[in-house]
Amino acid sequence: MFEWKKEYGVNIASIDAQHKKLFAIAEELHEAMRTGQTKPVLSKILDRLVQYTVTHFAQEEGLMKLHAYPDFAAHKAAHEALKKQVLDFQREFEAGETFISVELMTFLKNWLEKHIQGTDMRYSPFLIQRNVA
Repeated sequence: MFEWKKEYGVNIASIDAQHKKLFAIAEELHEAMRTGQTKPVLSKILDRLVQYTVTHFAQEEGLMKLHAYPDFAAHKAAHEALKKQVLDFQREFEAGETFISVELMTFLKNWLEKHIQGTDMRYSPFLIQRNVA
C-alpha cells in the first residue's frame, strides 16, 4: 500500500531519504494492521511513525527557514494540521476510542502522496537553486 515511487522524489537526497522512511514505517503499520497484530505492536509502530513525522517536518521546516522559502508559513501550517490529526488519532487509539483501519491507512497514503507531489514539489526547485542536496 505504501510503495515508494520515483515520482515522489523531490531531488533533495536528505528529504527523499526521509520520505522513503515515512513510507516504510507506514507500510509496516499497514502490514501489522492487515495481519491482526496486537494493540501493543500497533501502538509501538504508530508511535515511531508519529515521532519520525515530527522529526521530518522539523528538518524540512529548518531547511525552508534557513533558505527563506517564501511559502514557509503555508507549508508549516499544512504540517501542523497533519501533526494535530495524527496526535489526536494516537491519543484516541491509546484510549481505546478508535482503531487502526483501512480508512486510516488510505488517509495517510493519500496525504503523503498529495503533500509530497504537491506542496513539497513546490519548494524543491527553490531549495535546489540554493544548492540544498
